[in-house]
Amino acid sequence: MTLADELSGARVFDLAQPYFTGMPHYPTHPPFLYGLTKQHGDSVGPLGHSSAADAIAMGSHVGTHIDALCHFSCGGKLHGGEPVADAQSWGGGLAKYPVDTIAPILRRAVLLDLAGAGPLAAEREVTPQDLAAAAGDLEIRRGDIVLLRTGWGAFYGDARRFINDTKCPGPGLAGAQWLSARGIFAAGSDTVAFERVPAPAMPVHVHLLVESGIHIIECLNLEELAAAGVREFLFIGAPLKLRGATGAPLRPLALVR
Repeated sequence: MTLADELSGARVFDLAQPYFTGMPHYPTHPPFLYGLTKQHGDSVGPLGHSSAADAIAMGSHVGTHIDALCHFSCGGKLHGGEPVADAQSWGGGLAKYPVDTIAPILRRAVLLDLAGAGPLAAEREVTPQDLAAAAGDLEIRRGDIVLLRTGWGAFYGDARRFINDTKCPGPGLAGAQWLSARGIFAAGSDTVAFERVPAPAMPVHVHLLVESGIHIIECLNLEELAAAGVREFLFIGAPLKLRGATGAPLRPLALVR
């Protein structure tokens, strides 16, 4: 049996949110902009054919995306103690841990559904006890991806409600330490910031990206996956290969037997 044969029976869940004009974005990042640059009929070929084209502009941390380890620094140092001053330039981005060095992702992943009783309240801190209860007997292995469903993915079509003046639920530092202690590759959620915000010091981003070398994935669509009762799956995805960038859009898929 070939690999294609084995995968042909898998159920595929799209974990990405759509890009559209007016979509939600974290206020400190540029919005998504879209427009047609050429419409059908602007020029017509000899056989009556025509084409349309478009252009987009956006920040690298808008929509479903993954944070490179160079997205955050602390005390002038990146992950591994790399001095950030020696690693960045306006035109070239970051020379250490940029998003284009993240290999295509093919890993075991688990879903911790924290919103079984409904979306978490704004500014609700997800604790180690919450994570342990959601995991139950589900094993989290070194190198896994752990995705947290808060229920806020259902608000994505309403930018004002989803951003909520950047007041969203998510793990605090203790929750992040619970995740990092398991040696995971990445942690993600269905909110705009992953960690509970507001949090001026952004302790979860600092702990995971800078101190632990763990990627963060934000703005995931976990609703269909949770509705199907899926807890363990194969995660497939690859960020856009943006040289020197601190993050990039990601189109993640979940494969389930």
